[in-house]
Amino acid sequence: MIFNETKFNKNWRLKNLNNLGDFNRGKSKHRPRNDKKLFIDGKYPLIQTGDVTKANLFIKKHIQNYNDFGLQQSKIWKKNTLCITIAANIAETSILSYPACFPDSVVGFVANKEETSELFMHYIFSFIRNSIQGSVKGSVQDNINIEYLSELKFRIPSKEDQIKITNVLTQIDNLIDTKNEITEKIFDFLGNIYDFWFIQFKEGLKKNNNLKRKLVWNKTLEKKIPENWKVHKINKFLKILSGYSFKSKDYEKTNGKYKIITIKNVQENNLTTTDVDTINSLPKKIKDHIKLKRGDILISLTGNVGRIATVHSDNLLLNQRVGKFETQKKLLYYFLFFFKRKENKTRLINIANGSAQDNLSPIDMTDDYFLLPDDYILEKFNKFCIPLMETHIENSNQIEELTKLKNTLLPMLITGQLKV
Repeated sequence: MIFNETKFNKNWRLKNLNNLGDFNRGKSKHRPRNDKKLFIDGKYPLIQTGDVTKANLFIKKHIQNYNDFGLQQSKIWKKNTLCITIAANIAETSILSYPACFPDSVVGFVANKEETSELFMHYIFSFIRNSIQGSVKGSVQDNINIEYLSELKFRIPSKEDQIKITNVLTQIDNLIDTKNEITEKIFDFLGNIYDFWFIQFKEGLKKNNNLKRKLVWNKTLEKKIPENWKVHKINKFLKILSGYSFKSKDYEKTNGKYKIITIKNVQENNLTTTDVDTINSLPKKIKDHIKLKRGDILISLTGNVGRIATVHSDNLLLNQRVGKFETQKKLLYYFLFFFKRKENKTRLINIANGSAQDNLSPIDMTDDYFLLPDDYILEKFNKFCIPLMETHIENSNQIEELTKLKNTLLPMLITGQLKV
């Protein structure tokens, strides 16, 4: 099978992946793979399949680092290596922006520079990913191997045309990355303010902002808190409303008017709306909160529980196992957003009562105590939050439009339908 062959690129060279560069599986020989001995005081970046999937074009962050012992059973791949996942979310690709290790569930590809580039092959895989995933669907755990990769065939244009194609697509990806970086800085800034004011209690009094507030002992929380702050059950101010169980028979094969938001769309700080099911008409007697509006706060209730994102566009519907924040005290809206972001994920996992996968109960999530600041400091916090969160929401809109543009241009460029 030639994955990208069309009538427009019959004159392009036909190549196997192993004709275009060198590729090998990552190494992670030690078992168990999560042995703490591999990571204590680690300094060598370890890229997992999830890090590849989350990245856009370049991998710019990771979670774990190997130590010297960890490195001994692995290897370091050079900057600009193309990472290809072969297990879990297969055929996902992104490029190392720094040297790193990765396990044998990731393949590293280094291009033969006379033939192609890691950038161009990233876009080839972005185009054929769905076809690869569909061809291996249904096994106990979907995966591919080196032999499978080596047999992949592509139509490849001249090196000059490859450069032109990647220049167009990387301009779009660079804009997407820039807007994502702005969002990260917004959340880091507001998260630091939240931590400084509401956890460390260092905001101070109105006329003396460099001093801590007077603290008094609270029996319920078993710690000292600012003397004029109150302790309440979370459910007094916050409800988490569950979504609707849409039926697959109602989905549209083509783009419907309404997009259905599921747990896969709720990423940390980011709501993705490009890979969604759609419907054209609303079910009868659907509740108002199912119809999402700009600025709504959502939280994942299944799987990787506790991910929080904001809604940035219209005509979105809330699916089952995604929760939506509702509070009558508007001053608390963004405070609760960062309160839940800072909440201990271990607690959320512990209260998740699923078996095959974790499931959070909206009732259990709010059945706990929290510290309610006074309105003065909440107003100050909102003055920071409102304009910056609006910037984040607008960035999300622009990222969605840029992603649509890239997804439109990509197949046309990779198949030769559009010349540059």
